[in-house]
Amino acid sequence: MGPAPPPSAVRRQELADFLRTRRAAVRPADIGLADDGRRRRTPGLRREEVAQHAGVGVSWYTWLEQGRDVTPSPQVVDALARALRLTPAEHAHLFQLAGLSRPAGDFPRAAPAELAEIVGGLLPHPAYLLGPRLDVLAHNAAAALVLHDLVAAPRPNLLWWLFATDWSGVDGWAETARANLADFRAEYARRPGEQSFVDLVAALSAESATFREWWAAHDVRAMEPARKTIRHARLGALVVHQLQSVPAGHPELRLRILVPADDATRAALALPPT
Repeated sequence: MGPAPPPSAVRRQELADFLRTRRAAVRPADIGLADDGRRRRTPGLRREEVAQHAGVGVSWYTWLEQGRDVTPSPQVVDALARALRLTPAEHAHLFQLAGLSRPAGDFPRAAPAELAEIVGGLLPHPAYLLGPRLDVLAHNAAAALVLHDLVAAPRPNLLWWLFATDWSGVDGWAETARANLADFRAEYARRPGEQSFVDLVAALSAESATFREWWAAHDVRAMEPARKTIRHARLGALVVHQLQSVPAGHPELRLRILVPADDATRAALALPPT
């Protein structure tokens, strides 16, 4: 047995195999091609038909399917995805196989209905859904109790809450704020010049000297503590564990769930002991 092929060769072969299987899955009629009477040796489209509909050369596309060392541009990947009628998940997978970062597309400004139902169904634990700008898109009644100042604000945005509120003396604020800012920085880089992101940065820069300083540092990696303390005006200090997940089918969103980390917090939230 010889040495394993380099990762780049493995990825090129995966790309070649993926293109061939997707091409075989598309019927000519799916892209508006009439039956030309020629017998097809394999199901699906011919290579020249994919190349024509994607606006690329037949030889170049053939090299892709042969696993040659060629790299398509993001525009060509998009064109191939359209020609092959790829689903959003397949489109994203094609970008990954091509060794490219997929440009960020539009994102929901409101919670998808099924995710809003999930957030509500996570009671009695506080749960909320964040968009790419860290806007709160949905929350349940327990989150409204624990994070009242956040979710009830005219501007329900996690960054605004973290940087435009006085958190002096609260343990763990800096770690939480830095981590969420780093997450936002990565999303901001995927959406260069998008006005809603630019406006949020401008507003926070005008509001918070700490935000201005940290934003200028360009940190993109910071770990948020899983255990944190939330200062509550009526309930006092609430110590919670936080779990964050990416909802299936919505990679641009974040679902957060808070679970009491001590008996005092459990009692404050009127939850039964574990």
